[in-house]
Amino acid sequence: MILVTGANGLLGSYLVRQLIDRGESVCGLKRPTSDLTLLGDYATRMEWAEGDVTDIFSLEEAMKGVDKVYHLAALISMQASDADKMLNVNAEGTANVVNAAIGSDIKKLLYVSSVAAFGRPEPAGRMIDENLDVKDSKDNFAYFKSKLYAERELWRGIAEGLNAVIINPSTILGGGFWSMPPNALFDQVYQGIPFYTSGINGFVDVRDVVSIAIQLMESDISAEKFIVSAENSSWAEVMYMAADAMKVRRPYIKVSKPVASLAWRLDAVKSLFSAAPPLVTRDSVTLARNDFKYRNDKVCKTLHYTFRPLRDTVAETAAAYVNSVNDKKEYGLLK
Repeated sequence: MILVTGANGLLGSYLVRQLIDRGESVCGLKRPTSDLTLLGDYATRMEWAEGDVTDIFSLEEAMKGVDKVYHLAALISMQASDADKMLNVNAEGTANVVNAAIGSDIKKLLYVSSVAAFGRPEPAGRMIDENLDVKDSKDNFAYFKSKLYAERELWRGIAEGLNAVIINPSTILGGGFWSMPPNALFDQVYQGIPFYTSGINGFVDVRDVVSIAIQLMESDISAEKFIVSAENSSWAEVMYMAADAMKVRRPYIKVSKPVASLAWRLDAVKSLFSAAPPLVTRDSVTLARNDFKYRNDKVCKTLHYTFRPLRDTVAETAAAYVNSVNDKKEYGLLK
């Protein structure tokens, strides 16, 4: 039996589908209020354990009879107000998963971290690899810190004898709910957003992340971490590719620092009246205006892996978005 935390999320839904299609028995950890939409009928083809990563007792119960654990559950937010929640779910929740795993009979744990755990390296714009000496900094966003602290819990568990491996995906593209970043970008471009930013980041297809996660889980590799990123690209170029694929106008106004500062403030005010979380925040604007470049040599050489081209991922995701619009659906997935 395989346990998946975060099974109902974007990455989790793709992972669960792949595992079940391979004939694996899968159990997902969920709360009573969890939205299982992205799983479709796969939600009825798996077992479920009621619980939460912040509740170690539910984790201990969920791990009974389990051989492998994929730990995906996380809170992702660029809102400073969510800092405490992210530390609770991402860092303390991971500590609970590690502790429960150590006290169980599982054979291996794979933790899905994030390139965010590398923070903002110096000098700015340097190429980041797994050997980066990560230092905590007041300049790191709250989400970055929560993933860094979570990884420290994994290394602590490994030191205590846990058989585990860590992957650090970059920005994951591949559909899901179109109102949620980063795939909300396709909705924004389709609706005619005129603004673009020049910052650079890593991007990866959700299907590549799933494939690599499964290969690492089934390998003898342990006590290692791998950056999982297909290509480094500017946000502007990704938006251009999305616009061209959807046959709409490309964004045409480069966001200057004053405009970016005004944008996140206006979106914050808008969210007060709409009760919806802002899509544009101070942290997300800072992220989009800076350069973050990642190397994927280690995972490519270790697994002899070739990533899907970013242009293909963007085109397929754009097509999935357009199909969702035509079908009046709030989400869409890649095949």
